[in-house]
Amino acid sequence: MDLPHEPTQLTAMSIAALGAAFRAGTLSPVTLTQACLDRIARFDNTLHSFITVTADRALATARKAEAELKAGQDRGPFHGIPYALKDIVDAEGVPTTAHSRLMPETPATTDAHVTALLEKAGGILLGKLGTFEFALGGPSWDLPWPPPLNPWNTDFLPGGSSSGSGTAVAAGFVPAAIGTDTGGSVRWPAACCGIVGLKPTYGRISRRGVQPNTFSIDHCGPMTRTVRDCAIMLGAIAGHDPLDPGSLEAPVPDYVAALTGDIKGTRIGLIRNWYAGEATAEVTEAVDRAAVLLASLGAIVEEVVLPDIGHYADAKTLISMSELFTIHAPDLRTRPEMFGAKLRQRVIGGAFIRAEDYLNAQRWRAELARGLNAQFGKFDALVTAGWLNAADPADPAGSDFFRRGRNVTMPFSVAGVPSLSVPIGFGAHGLPLAMQVAGPPLAEATVLRIGHAYEQATEWHTKSPVLHAGVSA
Repeated sequence: MDLPHEPTQLTAMSIAALGAAFRAGTLSPVTLTQACLDRIARFDNTLHSFITVTADRALATARKAEAELKAGQDRGPFHGIPYALKDIVDAEGVPTTAHSRLMPETPATTDAHVTALLEKAGGILLGKLGTFEFALGGPSWDLPWPPPLNPWNTDFLPGGSSSGSGTAVAAGFVPAAIGTDTGGSVRWPAACCGIVGLKPTYGRISRRGVQPNTFSIDHCGPMTRTVRDCAIMLGAIAGHDPLDPGSLEAPVPDYVAALTGDIKGTRIGLIRNWYAGEATAEVTEAVDRAAVLLASLGAIVEEVVLPDIGHYADAKTLISMSELFTIHAPDLRTRPEMFGAKLRQRVIGGAFIRAEDYLNAQRWRAELARGLNAQFGKFDALVTAGWLNAADPADPAGSDFFRRGRNVTMPFSVAGVPSLSVPIGFGAHGLPLAMQVAGPPLAEATVLRIGHAYEQATEWHTKSPVLHAGVSA
């Protein structure tokens, strides 16, 4: 029998704490799932994080999870945990809209590989989350669904393109969500929403069943409220998929076991030139303080200078525009009016990129990746800002990230190496700030260990936004 829990307390609990309560018999997955659904119903008409809520399916799955756990059929630490998917990720029986009027409202016929693994792990799907259109064209106000808003301050945006994922996790609607990341789309909303987001090694998580953005750079990644929860979720979804040609065939370690709290002697390179002089003063000061704290925990922190972040952005943008145009060219030629204005403007430029430009960009990318990876001969990990400013205002006339052109997340996407966003404080307007911890290929355990050590020495991950219910239309 459940012991009394306040709904707000339930929805603020970590995956690890929820799992312990399930197994102690003090909480059931059904009670938790209903609390999440009630919170979504009360607050999401203000935040717009969900496109589809799968309430009936969620409650049925929760009842099944409850029965299994009572019978001793334990699927692991994700069993009974509610989650949601960025709405470019397929779930059988649920439409994938990609936040675009171009997508038919036909339910997907199969699960994406990442969805199938979460279902196998006993996860409970609560629904599909808002994104930039096709994970690129946003934030847009000319689409059937409004952009998600930042739960810390609804005058601001949550970042993107996994915007609904960042909002939903920070708001306590779900303990975990799946995002995707091509140039920072897991880590940017994680930074703006004060949660943890991991872009793993390229190929560590399958992308089969996910609407493509840029074939050669797309990643899926977990978004949670704590580093331990991120490690739990990563353990459920990492692994080889023979039907994804980019999937890595490598063993999946015990990521939770890596969270020892000990980073003494860990060699960390601080890439200060990527944010000092580029970021706002509050971001620069917060990252500098975080680096000092890492050193106080026993890490060996040394400043390192890497190429200007603009080089990585230029190489990635050429590649992305070419691949995006290839994906969307048939619709651009036959029904361009169906795209939101921002995506249409961005994608159409790919028609004018020559094959030699694309190939040279890929060569440039390889050169930049080699240079970044060479740093891991000296350092166990690299640290820099999570984003160069706090969240952007929710202003339809002025919200256009792609005009900024400076992106501190993009280098690790270009290199395909794991990068973790961890909250490190708050700035103006009560908005979160973040740092990134990156490591060599397949070193997710290392970046999680460093992020967890920092997290345990601070209280940022314990903070939650105060939500305000809106008026239903």
